[in-house]
Amino acid sequence: MSTPAISCVIRKHKAIGGIVLTASHSPGGPAGDFGIKFNAANGGPAKEAVTNKIFQISRSIEEFAICPGLRVDLETLGKQTFDLENKFKPFTVEIVDSVESYANLLRNIFDFAALKELLSDENQVKIRLDAMHGAAGPYVKRVLCEELGCPANSAINCVPMEDFGGQRPDPNLANATDLVDSMRGGQYDFGAAFDGDGGRNMILGQDGFFVSPSDSVAVIADNIFCIPYFQHSGVRGLARSMPTSSALDRVAKATKIELYETPPGWRFFGNLMDAGMLSFCGEEGFVTGGDHIRERDGFWAVLAWLSILAARRQSVEDILRDHWLKYGRNYFTRYDYENIDIDVACDMMEDLEVTIADKSFVKQRFAVEDKIYQVEKADNFEYTDPVDSTITRNQGLRIIFSDGSRIIYRLGGAGSDGATVQIYIDSYEKELVSEDTQVMLAPLATIALKISQLHHRTGRSGPSVIT
Repeated sequence: MSTPAISCVIRKHKAIGGIVLTASHSPGGPAGDFGIKFNAANGGPAKEAVTNKIFQISRSIEEFAICPGLRVDLETLGKQTFDLENKFKPFTVEIVDSVESYANLLRNIFDFAALKELLSDENQVKIRLDAMHGAAGPYVKRVLCEELGCPANSAINCVPMEDFGGQRPDPNLANATDLVDSMRGGQYDFGAAFDGDGGRNMILGQDGFFVSPSDSVAVIADNIFCIPYFQHSGVRGLARSMPTSSALDRVAKATKIELYETPPGWRFFGNLMDAGMLSFCGEEGFVTGGDHIRERDGFWAVLAWLSILAARRQSVEDILRDHWLKYGRNYFTRYDYENIDIDVACDMMEDLEVTIADKSFVKQRFAVEDKIYQVEKADNFEYTDPVDSTITRNQGLRIIFSDGSRIIYRLGGAGSDGATVQIYIDSYEKELVSEDTQVMLAPLATIALKISQLHHRTGRSGPSVIT
């Protein structure tokens, strides 16, 4: 099952929750290829209070039972009852069609007739979706090819594989090479790739025109009433994670819709949605979603984009350029330094926090070439949830400059190979002055490395990945 389908099925069947076995969350096991997460009754990731309680209970478990001979027919829909004739009560397993459940949810959100017309031979809008041999494949094939009538070759790598076909199922320009190469040929108008569990997405236009995740969130928000679901329900709020560029903020201000800035993590969005305060949200990590479920939803984002194309009858690139002309452009990038010694990484972050906490740091100026940046604010981001007033601290070190530019440092997950240091750089320009994001952000990148002394402290000469 894909991540959005899990949330859909939990909500549809009013389950008390779902236990998800996935390597994409807290991977464990001898080869780091197994993990467990728990989605609560709302269909979203469980809150810390729940997972902490589970952990406490796990420490008191004295025994467990296994049933090596149990066989469940996974290919036949319906209920199957089992009686193991021991101290356990008889129980029932119900096999459901998760693909149909999820497809039906999408039918009630989007105008499938309009999408089918957009993708018809008459309009000649050709698309290419790459499931990267992950869990999204069957859902993409069902909706795109069977429901919307696209040719079979519109959806590639749709057979889920244990090793993802030898690829890393990460939807970015470096890993989704099959999609990127086919898009650069110019024969497709719209392209998208999904990650292993179908939660994340990358959007491309003709000739491989790349839509940054932060821009994708802002463009969907600005055109949200192209989606019938929001025409009926309205939009109660918009949200982004703190490291995500502030492009969405400008849309929220122009449309007078409440904006929330949260720590990374879908449970923060879910809490706002459950309270009726949030309708649409996204993160810079190729993540987008609405309040139809309580998880990130890569395929939903693709249908949102196709709905915009159907309404505006413009190319992806033209839609982006119109957006930048209207709002200005947030140039945004993320540097990932992977496999850093955990002690070195922690020491650097601690020293960096001491540096930015010093009162003299605010108002300090940094000059690179002809650019001068003055620090307006610096802190370790903390979030007070407007629903239940819980406080989440230590979510990233922020340096905000007087022109609105930002540098953010976060320490990613630590594994057996070390930690990941992430640097986010965000700069706003009212006028479109350059096509090259890395060129535009080079001065801020220089400042970010100077303040942190990252290269000196780690011995690195550059990031492992740039997105």
